[in-house]
Amino acid sequence: MGRVLPAVILPVVFLLSFFIGRFEIDWSKAFDASTVHYRVFVHLRMGRTLMVLFAGLGLGMAGNTFQSVFRNPLASPDVAGVASGASVGAATAIVFGNSLAAVLPGFAKSAMIPVFAMAGGILALVMVMLLTKASGRTTTVSLLLSGIIINAVFQALLMFIKLSADTENTLQAVEFWIMGSFSDVTLDGFLKVIAWIAVGVVGMLMMSRQIRLLNLPDDEAQMLGISVKRCRMLALGFSTLTTAAVISTTGIIAFIGLLAPHIARKLDIRGGQLLSGIVGAVLLLVADILVRLISKAELPISVVTSLVGAPILFLLVCRRNEVNH
Repeated sequence: MGRVLPAVILPVVFLLSFFIGRFEIDWSKAFDASTVHYRVFVHLRMGRTLMVLFAGLGLGMAGNTFQSVFRNPLASPDVAGVASGASVGAATAIVFGNSLAAVLPGFAKSAMIPVFAMAGGILALVMVMLLTKASGRTTTVSLLLSGIIINAVFQALLMFIKLSADTENTLQAVEFWIMGSFSDVTLDGFLKVIAWIAVGVVGMLMMSRQIRLLNLPDDEAQMLGISVKRCRMLALGFSTLTTAAVISTTGIIAFIGLLAPHIARKLDIRGGQLLSGIVGAVLLLVADILVRLISKAELPISVVTSLVGAPILFLLVCRRNEVNH
């Protein structure tokens, strides 16, 4: 019953999300293309709700993948430097966008932010892989240490970019982007990244069995018929692609990738990719609804996910310790 509950809740909160917002839609006019109600419903409300749904699905599955690859229940996209890399990419576009637009004619500053953020997240993973390979070992410990190093490098770059930013304009934009928000997401923005998210999600679903086996020691996983190194690299590639695509549009979203797999394992001991994704989608849809209800001036989404996610994670850890004792 526990594993079915998120699948039951998901369509409820998904449909509820269409009815929440600052603009009250007249549903008798919502399907008339000549009205403002149609434009708000289709281009803003629908685009935002679909983005939240797939962002939660992708981040939940990516979190489960990272925790399996690193065999660490506290692993998340932050561990491999993906979030930091995306932040550096976005900050570069925000702060130096005007200068870059002069070098890249026809490439608007607004279009640079998601492209640079996604490129930064993928670049971070590539650097982690290269550093791990240079160490001569591709164990989980080597990957984890390489991720910590690359994360620190990108955090330092982000601080340097912030120091170069205009304190009255671009610095605030960088800080707001880092905190994450769906307020500016439109249907067009969603359509630009859905293909990338879909590739990552489908890839992780197809590798569900192999990813689950990565929780085992390497020799046991190999005995069960998988190439550990190849599966580890592929799983990281798909999860990074999904994460980078999501946060390139929404900014950093805290706790979903970390929390969703824990709740999934609580509902079903095996956890699983799809269940983690569904839990992530439910959590993010609920958080986004709360953001819109709390105040007219929307809070960054990470404020809500952190305030809600931190105590839930604490309770899960406490209960796990009680069981272990």
